[in-house]
Parts: sequence; C-alpha cells; structure tokens
Amino acid sequence: MITTRFAPSPSGYLHRGHAYSALTAAKAARDSRFILRIEDIDTARCRPEFEAAISEDLAWLGLRWETPVRRQSDHMDDYQAALERLRAEGLVYRCFKTRAELMDDSARAPHGPVPAYVGSALPAPEEARRLAAGDPFAWRLSIGAAKARLGTGFDQIEFVEEGAGPNGEHGRLSAAPEAAGDVILARKGLGVAYHLAVVVDDALQGVNLVVRGADLFDAVAVQRLLQTLLDLPAPAYRHHPILLGPDGKRYAKRDQAETLRALRAKGMVPARLRAELGFG
Repeated sequence: MITTRFAPSPSGYLHRGHAYSALTAAKAARDSRFILRIEDIDTARCRPEFEAAISEDLAWLGLRWETPVRRQSDHMDDYQAALERLRAEGLVYRCFKTRAELMDDSARAPHGPVPAYVGSALPAPEEARRLAAGDPFAWRLSIGAAKARLGTGFDQIEFVEEGAGPNGEHGRLSAAPEAAGDVILARKGLGVAYHLAVVVDDALQGVNLVVRGADLFDAVAVQRLLQTLLDLPAPAYRHHPILLGPDGKRYAKRDQAETLRALRAKGMVPARLRAELGFG
C-alpha cells in the first residue's frame, strides 16, 4: 500500500504551486492512502484562518484525505522524545552562536560557497554559565558524533529517488549527509525544527512515498541521517518540478493574485484548474 502526504504550513493561502504538489501526491497514492498534515511548528507565522483555508481549497480541488488530520503543534511530545533520544546518545549539542556570529563566521570564510556549519559543545563550565544566564541556544545534530556512531554505515546511507532532483538525479542515490553540516533540530523556547518533526511524522503516519517539490531535494540527506539514527523506516522520495508563473518565477504565498482563494473568487472552476495543471 502506498501512503503519501501533502504537508503545507498554514502561514498563508495556498497557490497554484501548492495545488500542483497536492494533486501530484494524491495521484501517486492512486487508490491507497493520501494524508493531509498541517506543519504548524512555526507559531510566529501560522494562523488558524490559513489552516481552515487549506482544507477549503483542497476540498474545492476535489481531494479527499484521512481524518483526523495530524497537526504538528499537537504532538510536540513526540518530537521532544526523539530529541531526547539523540541527546542521550550524545548526538546533539547546545549551540549558543547568535545569527550575527554565524554571519560573521561566514564572512571570514574563504571566497566561494559558504561552508555548512560544524561546531561542538562548549566546555562544561562555560555551558553551565550560559545556561544559568538564560542565554538562548539551539540543539544541533553533530555530524562528527553521527559518523562515530554509524562508522562505515555513515557513508552507506542511501535513498530511492523516483522523480528527479534539480540536476536530474534519479534511482538509488547516496544521501551524503555530511554536506549539510550540524543542522539545527530545535531551539530553546521555540520548539522543534522542520527536519526532526517531519521524519517523526512520516514514520508515525506510515508515509512510504514522500512526494514534494524539487526545492526540498537537498533535505533528504539530513532526513535520511535522522531516520538512520532513530531507527525509523526510510520512505522512497519523488521530487517534482517547481511550478513557475508566466514571469518564470516560482509561485509564492505573498503573490495574493494567484492564491486558490483569489482564483475561486474570480470564477475559476476546479476542473479548469486541474486541466491547466495537467490533471484533466
């Protein structure tokens, strides 16, 4: 049985690009399971009215999904349990670097692409002092610790790409998680970050085929590493091209003229939009 999902963030109204992605995921599920998940861990930007509009727009498109819908903000304990497991195994560390400090580090790097951040925990007395002072910090996944934990298995992490990456990548591919560096998995007071939440959700919901835009192709590396460290199943991935507007730019939530809500108000009917998107 194939289980796919469409997992938008309720930080704005859906647009044509979202419709294309949702229809692509639903089509991939065929007569199996299509799940809607609300990824609302960014509490500063997510709004209840946008969540309600997501359901309205998808139903208008003719899509149906399982209920109840999983809302990430209702399941923080699941993500904290996964983070605690990584912490107990020494795979994460507290990073007190501010955004300004990170930018300064990047500015002092040699010319060329900015390298991925790789750091380490502070000495215990310094960390205790920073914690006592209430300084903000982020939990970062330690690539070095992950390599030590997995040994030769670290370089053997793979994934199956059924679609195509930005450069046409397809088939069984090496994940190469080291290139991502020490990614942030959670922040003090702000909860979990995207990478950790999504792998936990996919495992708990039985998602075995992740269908999403090619802009998220690079996220596979970190997510496959987390799945390996947490003993979670590895789904297959199918990345689709990013839908572009007439101006050649990708659709964005800030482009209010092309939201599904606006198109509906102008008289667009579902059958016409589906046909325009190649799902006639």
